[in-house]
Amino acid sequence: MPEPAERPGGVRRSWALLLVLAVVQALGVLPAAADGVPGTPSPGPDAAGRTIGIRLLDAPEDRRDDPRAQAYVVDHLAPGAVIERRVEVSNESSAPMHVTLYAGAAAVANGEFAFAPERTPNELTGWTSLDTTELDLAPSATAPVRATVRVPANASAGERYGVIWAQTGAAADRAHQLAVVGRVGVRMYLDVGPGGEPPTDFTIGRLWPARARDGRAEVHARVHNTGGRALDVGGALSLLDGPGGLRAGPFPVKAGTTLAPGDAGEVTVPLDPGLPDGPWTVELTLGSGPAEHTTRATVTFPRTPGGAGSVTASAGAGDLPGPVVVGFSALVLAALCLLLLRHLRRHRRRR
Repeated sequence: MPEPAERPGGVRRSWALLLVLAVVQALGVLPAAADGVPGTPSPGPDAAGRTIGIRLLDAPEDRRDDPRAQAYVVDHLAPGAVIERRVEVSNESSAPMHVTLYAGAAAVANGEFAFAPERTPNELTGWTSLDTTELDLAPSATAPVRATVRVPANASAGERYGVIWAQTGAAADRAHQLAVVGRVGVRMYLDVGPGGEPPTDFTIGRLWPARARDGRAEVHARVHNTGGRALDVGGALSLLDGPGGLRAGPFPVKAGTTLAPGDAGEVTVPLDPGLPDGPWTVELTLGSGPAEHTTRATVTFPRTPGGAGSVTASAGAGDLPGPVVVGFSALVLAALCLLLLRHLRRHRRRR
């Protein structure tokens, strides 16, 4: 008995399934969501070894889900707007301490949040005032300080950076030729412009394994800031499917990578020096504020200190911005649709 001929409906369903699978695979290069939490300022000692601390006390209600806004002054304001933020200064020693407070300039350059020396001013420091600039703190005491930022009505659009500093120490005198001070601060990331806040986003590009000169295994990744706000890149890396089914981590990303809008830089994850060379499947999660992405790759670490290893498979958005990836997927979809139409036309002609 002859086999029944394939029905046109079955052809359509088969090609439709292939089409959906191909589109899902094409879109699969987009990074998945993951968690990332920035670090917070740590206390610093003054000239006498006493410890001073500072922390942000409040943040905007609409940023309660932004971990970075819980540690730093992060906001978007229209020209002419005014905001207030409170910080808490603490004397974490057993001796009295005199503290001075001021706003200092900062910049984002070469992958770092760079602090300007001493009381260097900029636009943001000129807009910032404190309700007190001097504190005398008893041992283990704390005190709140209110900072007010008044943006001029004619302020130009763009992001500004600064720090609210708490400083203590000994000034130069006849016995000490150099002034030795200790200071801690809360960073300020203030974006100015009409309308809504610029997006915060990034892509994770090339990822590669290496071994530091001390023998410790490392993973490096290229990050490109594709948004309109500065990034403080944090996150963690897990090692999966290692030799003998080993798993390790998560290992935290080395802190300190800050990228201005449009900039690209490198993040490093130091690992355990005793790790086998691999191969391993690495899963790297990076985040800054509301932007969070992940990428995976199969890597083998080099045996020689100072060398770079190999990447045999990789999945991630790379250095391509999201619209480029989606555009490529749309081209794949269009090509598959054209193939489907041609196949159906041939099938009708044969009937």
